[in-house]
Amino acid sequence: MMRFESIGKRIVKAYLLFALAFSMFFMTVAIVVVEGIEMHMVERRLEEVAAWASPRHAGGLPVEMPTSISFHHGDDIPQSLRNLPAGINDVEADGIGLHVFSGRDSGGPYVVVDHQSDYESVERLVYSMLLLSLMGFLGMSVLLGRYMARRFVDPIVQLSKAVLERKDEWPHLDSRDELGILARAFAEHTGEQKVFLERERAFTGDVSHELRTALTVISGAAELLELDEHTSPASRAASERISRAAREAAESVDTLLQLARAPELIEYELFPIEPMVQEEVRRYQSLVANKPVQLEFAGGSDFVVRAQPRLVSAIIGNLIRNACLYTDHGAVTVRLADRSIAVCDSGRGLPAAVLAMLSNEAMGAPLKGSDGTGLGLALVKRICRQLGATLDLATPSSGGTTVTVNFPEL
Repeated sequence: MMRFESIGKRIVKAYLLFALAFSMFFMTVAIVVVEGIEMHMVERRLEEVAAWASPRHAGGLPVEMPTSISFHHGDDIPQSLRNLPAGINDVEADGIGLHVFSGRDSGGPYVVVDHQSDYESVERLVYSMLLLSLMGFLGMSVLLGRYMARRFVDPIVQLSKAVLERKDEWPHLDSRDELGILARAFAEHTGEQKVFLERERAFTGDVSHELRTALTVISGAAELLELDEHTSPASRAASERISRAAREAAESVDTLLQLARAPELIEYELFPIEPMVQEEVRRYQSLVANKPVQLEFAGGSDFVVRAQPRLVSAIIGNLIRNACLYTDHGAVTVRLADRSIAVCDSGRGLPAAVLAMLSNEAMGAPLKGSDGTGLGLALVKRICRQLGATLDLATPSSGGTTVTVNFPEL
């Protein structure tokens, strides 16, 4: 089963990733700019102070510095600030960060010292604002992404619900965008399907009625032949086969008619499965009477199903009949286990076209000849879908075929 991935979540993730990438780019540029401005301002400020203080010190004039800035010359330079490279230096003394401009004039070396505290407070303020801006931008991106996701996904969900619930009124039919095109396409296609289904049901009902009339005539004629005292044994055996085939065909017609006309109106009931299986096994013993084949019920755990008895009988009967027809020697075994019915045979296996039909694959060749029993399996498959049961097909290495019908839990 494929993992479900919400389109709405993917839209929100896309907005969030875009916002995160954009914010990181913006913050990187801002940090570079802030650091560059700071260094430029510090360097220019200290250079200007040094250019003003050095001549005054050489001329013996007083050098008064503003708060947080100090000027030291020659032996007055603190030990930790001596022998620094010329230019701007970042120095930490006694746990305090300092910007130090080191230079030399005619009187010897000098340094201009500026505490970093003012710049650090400004930096902290700027970076705090950047961080708050980032969080706000990401939050707005999530909200905007969720809003856009709802605007995009909710109409699709509404359309899907209309399809699943088979509503006559479709949402967004008047929309002028791609959603409206999709809604109108759904509505048109669904309308065509409804017309086709109604036509198919009407056709199936008419054909079933006509077939039922013909089968009734055939069954009546076969019964008359069976009751006629002058009928030869060979003719009597042929009439029995005709009568049996007519009854089976009539049952298939009734099942098809019931499924085609109003499957949602079929009344279900609870009943045990084992008595019905035993009855179907007894019913089809005549199919293996003249072959070296043994048809048997192997028992198993009985269980109760909720279904229409005629439909379940059609499933069991078609599986047993097909197994008997495809088995020339050996055995056909029916068993119950874990809310399932398994029909196993030792025959030559099902034709490729029938296997493809049961597996929902494209049939390489149409059914023909004895392959026509695939119609019975197609009917079984359709009944299983109606009852919520599953149909499994297996071909053991020892040969033959095993068809298992798994009924849902009550």
